[in-house]
Amino acid sequence: MSLQTGSPIVTLRSIPGLPFDGAIAAARTCYSPRVVGVNEVTEKQRQTIGSLTFDGGHHTVYQHANFEFGLENVSRQFVWSFLHSYPFYNSEQSSQRYVKLNEPRAFVPPVSGQALDVYEQAILRAWDHYAALSTLLKDDTFRILKELRHVLPQSSPERVQAIGRDAEKKAIETARYVIPIAAFTSMVHTISGITLHRLRRMMRSGDAPHETQLIVSAMVDLVSEHDPAFFSRVGLDALDGQALPESGFPRTIEGGDEFARRFDGRLNGRVSRLVDWSAQGEEIVATSVRDTFGLDAEELPTDEALDRVMNPARNRLRLDTLNVTYHSPLMRSLHHTTYTFEKRLSHTADSQDQRHRMVPASRPMMTWVDTQAPDYVTPMLIERNPHARQVFREAMADAWQAKNRLLELGVPLEFALYVLPNAKALRLVESGPLIALLHKWTMRTCFNAQEEIYRASMDEVEQVAACHPRLARFIGPPCVIRNGLVSPRCTEGTHFCGVPVWLGFPKVERRL
Repeated sequence: MSLQTGSPIVTLRSIPGLPFDGAIAAARTCYSPRVVGVNEVTEKQRQTIGSLTFDGGHHTVYQHANFEFGLENVSRQFVWSFLHSYPFYNSEQSSQRYVKLNEPRAFVPPVSGQALDVYEQAILRAWDHYAALSTLLKDDTFRILKELRHVLPQSSPERVQAIGRDAEKKAIETARYVIPIAAFTSMVHTISGITLHRLRRMMRSGDAPHETQLIVSAMVDLVSEHDPAFFSRVGLDALDGQALPESGFPRTIEGGDEFARRFDGRLNGRVSRLVDWSAQGEEIVATSVRDTFGLDAEELPTDEALDRVMNPARNRLRLDTLNVTYHSPLMRSLHHTTYTFEKRLSHTADSQDQRHRMVPASRPMMTWVDTQAPDYVTPMLIERNPHARQVFREAMADAWQAKNRLLELGVPLEFALYVLPNAKALRLVESGPLIALLHKWTMRTCFNAQEEIYRASMDEVEQVAACHPRLARFIGPPCVIRNGLVSPRCTEGTHFCGVPVWLGFPKVERRL
């Protein structure tokens, strides 16, 4: 088995005909009684309106153009640290949860000699551990799924085979924790024109600036080939690394290991700890409901207002899978109550958690909080299997040993970090309004949710219930919210977990 690598592959799948002229026409429309067509834009307007709008900060006109990129041979570390670290994008990404990684394919930074050998061997060993865990865990997942789905001796071979396929997916979902964050991924990634300008400006930021510059530069070049004016007429050059405010921060004297110890002590055994919230949260929601309809407290008491917005029996939008909460005058009242959490997730779990873009977080810069000792999250399935647990611990030790050896050889920390596993622990602060968290908690308290995000969400709902019980009483997975109101209870179709969660939520055991 050999390591497969290569340069990033960036393709432009879809682009407007004339994105720069489209921005100028949109700007002209603001001062016209009608919509101005792209074909009406003149050279003089390109010269005057383009710089006037961009330099003046009137950037919405550059948001109408959307660019759909195909990205291949890009690392999970790049995606996590840069591409998905802000809200304004849409991605459909290849999932390590359901796609088996048959061959080692990963990003290789510009290292050579002994360092290159250490790097490549670390990637190959990780894939060996992945293959071993995939095999070791399949029997466990198969046994649990047969119990959950009530497989009997007389069950059809087709049903048993289907469960076997699901068991393999559950096994690789857990085994992927040992895969390095250098591993390649692929995706369809869509952004607006102004977002592309911002990515260009900030492409030397984050934990993977070398790889980021390769990819963003390719994106910019493709758009420039199609419409040279989009960047030649307006725009700002990339900030130099030393000009970024993050570069001037002092290094911790105690090191990342001590920071991790202190942070985990504050969590006190939780995945996610509530550290701040709107003290008058329930009253704020009730007041905003009343104000929406011009009512006072006597006409609409607090309990009644909260019940009308949160109770799915009275607010049928709670049952809508399209998530139209922000479009509802009533449900926008949930925007004013906010919660802040400290949490600890693995790199792979946080890569999914950050896709909840309306619940932003201050995520760590791995190049500032690196630990000498292995620092990782162990999935429950691995923890309960002694043989798998031993393989997993060996994989963690191998990864950190390789990372530390690369540093000894003079490799920049940015590049050495790539050999660390998906299991690498990240510590972050995350905040959001109830309107966004409600959608997140509905999706992530489902038994099909990723294990760590499920546990974090359950921690969060429990703590919110302690301070705002009248809001939290109607929070839970779709099958709980929909129970007795609409059919089917479960929105997962053939992916139903097999557990009647609605009978005992939140005190229901999750075995996978």
